[in-house]
Amino acid sequence: MAIRASMHEIGAMVLGQLLQVDPGERAARVACGRGHEAVFVEHRTKAVQTVLGSLTIRRAYYHCGSCRDGVIPRDAELDIVGTSFSPGVRRLMSRLGGKEAFDEAREDLEVLAGIVVQTKQVERVSEAIGEQIEAIHRKERKAALAGKVVLLHSVPKMYVAIDGTGVPMVPSETRDRPGKDGVGPAKTREVKLGCVFTQTGLDEKGRPARDQASTTYVGAIETSEEFGGRIFAEAIRRGIRRADKTIVLGDGALWIWNLADEHFPGAIQIVDLYHAREHLNELAKVLYGPGTPKARTWADLRIVELDEGDVEKVISSMTRLRPTTTAQQDELRRSVGYFQTNNHRMRYADFRRQGLFVGSGVIEAGCKTIAGRRLKQSGMRWTVRGANAIVALRCCGLSGRWESFWEARSAA
Repeated sequence: MAIRASMHEIGAMVLGQLLQVDPGERAARVACGRGHEAVFVEHRTKAVQTVLGSLTIRRAYYHCGSCRDGVIPRDAELDIVGTSFSPGVRRLMSRLGGKEAFDEAREDLEVLAGIVVQTKQVERVSEAIGEQIEAIHRKERKAALAGKVVLLHSVPKMYVAIDGTGVPMVPSETRDRPGKDGVGPAKTREVKLGCVFTQTGLDEKGRPARDQASTTYVGAIETSEEFGGRIFAEAIRRGIRRADKTIVLGDGALWIWNLADEHFPGAIQIVDLYHAREHLNELAKVLYGPGTPKARTWADLRIVELDEGDVEKVISSMTRLRPTTTAQQDELRRSVGYFQTNNHRMRYADFRRQGLFVGSGVIEAGCKTIAGRRLKQSGMRWTVRGANAIVALRCCGLSGRWESFWEARSAA
């Protein structure tokens, strides 16, 4: 570690020499960026934290009389405008800040890279980079929706999976929002998440196989309409217009199927099989008691019918039930409505014959990985801005787009 620290110190000295500016190389005037000219005033120094250590850079400072503002071209060249952290340090800070609690990220930066920063600085940089990811992806969405995406290959089967999960928020972000079931004030806001992946064939056991490294994720705390445009643009970017078959996977949430009808008309819609099974198990518990033999027997029989895609038989079995309490009647009414509404989305035997996925495990795992592990730790409370920045960071990393983001950022 001592040798590493010494090498970093030498590296910082060399880097500092490479980045010094000869005063004679600077012009007397430069463009201010707003249509005026700024006049050279003096050279100023700035301390910058790099991956090799701290160094001081000398830069030419200009002043624009029309804008009444200073201009430092060298800061723009080195990508340190408004910050004392180099792009490399910001990259490390945001990478760790997106993966773990900000204070843990601060500790890991010091232990692993010898970079000493404050917890709040990790938070600010992580959120700033997350917002930059969102800004670049917003431009991509506009390009995709404008038809400016060039698709080179057709896609046999493309899946769009959608889900949502609650994230704990600071009180100001849930003001005037009712809690679950309308009881008390809300304490969470829903992060809507979606993923797109492709399927080319089956595995050796004849089960559908997701194409390797084909899954990309998008998400944010936003309205259903806004999220609909987000997931639709991602599907276009991924080549859905050249897909032979499109499949939308989700649970029974009405907003998911409204988006599917609007943005993916003609797609095969499939309710996650395991959510449907849970509804049957829950109804059996309410009617016959949790863990009772009669509850298990009734649920098992209905699950067999469900797996065979015989939803009418499942509904018919439900309508023959005779609940005796108000709670049982309400649960039965909800369950019957759920299966009637999603009847055409539960033809599981037919879906399997087509070699299709019938479970939404990919997006459920995404919810746990993107939101659960990072945003729902004990004691955490988020603003919408902060949560969305971290979601953007984690979606970018999980989609395998981290390097492409930094390339796009550099080009911009």
